[in-house]
Amino acid sequence: MGPVPPAVRTLKLADLTAKRPAPRAFPTRRIDHHLLLLGTAGHGSHTVDFVDYPCRPGTLLWARPTQMVRYGAEPGLDAILVTWPAGYLPGLPVTPWTPDDPFGPVYWQLAGEDEDAVIDEVSQLVVDCERFGTGQLAVEFLRHQLAALVLRVALVPPVDPYPGSPSEVETFLRFRRVVEAGFAQSRQVNEYAADLGCSVRTLTRACLAVTGRSAKQVVDDRVALEAMRLLAGTDLPIATIGSRLGFTGPTHFCRLFHRAVGCPPGTFRARTRGVRVVTRRRPT
Repeated sequence: MGPVPPAVRTLKLADLTAKRPAPRAFPTRRIDHHLLLLGTAGHGSHTVDFVDYPCRPGTLLWARPTQMVRYGAEPGLDAILVTWPAGYLPGLPVTPWTPDDPFGPVYWQLAGEDEDAVIDEVSQLVVDCERFGTGQLAVEFLRHQLAALVLRVALVPPVDPYPGSPSEVETFLRFRRVVEAGFAQSRQVNEYAADLGCSVRTLTRACLAVTGRSAKQVVDDRVALEAMRLLAGTDLPIATIGSRLGFTGPTHFCRLFHRAVGCPPGTFRARTRGVRVVTRRRPT
C-alpha cells in the first residue's frame, strides 16, 4: 500500500522556541487546523482569540480552525502540541459541543487521574506518530488514537463550563450557531429569533444566563471577534474589513469595534503587531 500523508502531527513548543531569535515573541497567527496544547514545564501564558490563558504543567488548551493563536515565550515554558485537520474526527458523541465546534471549550487545568491519563495518551501519541510514519493502516490507527484522546478530554469539565439551566444553554447554543452562519450579513437579533422560532426576550434571557451578555451584545461580540482576527491576521484596510462584515461605512464599524473591544481598530492592529497582546473578556 502506498504512502498516505499523516494527518496527526506532534511537536514540542521548545523546538519552535529554539528556532526563534531571543527575545522575540511568537506572532499572533490564524490557524487552519485543530491544536491541542498540553503544558509540560514552566509557567507562562498562551493566547487563543486574544484571551490570555495561564499555562503550567497539566494545562490543556484546545484551539480550533479559524482561531488566532500566540504561544507564550517565557523562559522554561514548554508544551506538547498535537495538530490535526478539520473534519478528521466525524461522528464522535461529544455534547453539547462537537470536535469541530468553532466555539467549543478552550481551557482545562488537569489534575489527579485526569492529568495522568491525558499525559499518558498524549505521550503515546507522540511516540506512535514518530514510529509509524505513513501508510493507510498507520493513518487509521492514529485517527482512532486521537479520537480516544478527544473523548478523554470531553469527559473532563473545562475551567469555565456553561452556567444556566439546560434549556437556557440549549437556546444559547442554537442562537450562537445561527449567529456564526450569519453575523456578516445581519446584526439584528429579531431576525435570528425569527429563524429560531422564539422571541428576542427568550434569546436575551438565555444569553444573560450563560454569558452575562445580552443577545445583541453576543452578536456584536462575534462581529468584533472576526474584525480582531482580520486586523491581526491580514493587511486589509480597516474600511475593507468593515465592508466585509456588513457595514456600509467605516464610522459605524469603528464605533461598534471601539464599544466591544475598548480601543479603535487601528490601535488594536498596532498592538497586535508588537509584543503586546490585548487581554479582554473571553468571547462567548
